[in-house]
Amino acid sequence: MAQQRSVFDIIGPVMIGPSSSHTAGAVRLGELARAIFGGQPVTADIVLHGSFASTGTGHGTDLALVAGLLGMAPDDPRIPDAFAEAAEAGLAVAFTTDDLGEVHPNTARLVLHASDGREMLVQGCSVGGGDVVVTRIGEFEVAVSGDLPVLVVAHRDQPGVIAGVTAVLAAEGVNVASMEVSRERRGASALMIIETDNPVAESSLDELRKVAGVTGVRTVPAV
Repeated sequence: MAQQRSVFDIIGPVMIGPSSSHTAGAVRLGELARAIFGGQPVTADIVLHGSFASTGTGHGTDLALVAGLLGMAPDDPRIPDAFAEAAEAGLAVAFTTDDLGEVHPNTARLVLHASDGREMLVQGCSVGGGDVVVTRIGEFEVAVSGDLPVLVVAHRDQPGVIAGVTAVLAAEGVNVASMEVSRERRGASALMIIETDNPVAESSLDELRKVAGVTGVRTVPAV
């Protein structure tokens, strides 16, 4: 049986225009990057690739990405004033363009900085109709759409970590929708990306942090 499509898959999301890919998708990409980072950064160095680089300014991609980093939704009427909103919120943003290689033409790479010096690279693309995919977090290749809550688990690549994490989730009644694991190399740092049907409770996060080999845990809400 063919998969049913929502009318919103055809006409696109409710948004401040002009483009679902270059504007609405860019807002969601910025919003998802903010969620993965764990809050609003104080500075953001953003590289635009491909179509984002060539037509992004005309379509408001730069404004949209900044709006997302500020926590705005694609239909927020403040999007056209995102630069002014960023200045007021203490977010400094710099844009450049570059060829990021064999990636989707609507790709942006965001290097985000917190006031305490913490830095994170988040790269992703807008694939049409307001849908996005984060394809890289730091040095790890990922695939995060933002459609479901996500559990991000940083850990050492060693036996038993995945089993320990999934055992905690099972005990807490958390249903896993998908899981992917990336690692730098055997025995080095690794990253677990787990999509769940419902947000993971704080009590579960406390238990996950106790799993041998886990070095960090963060929840990312659906956007």
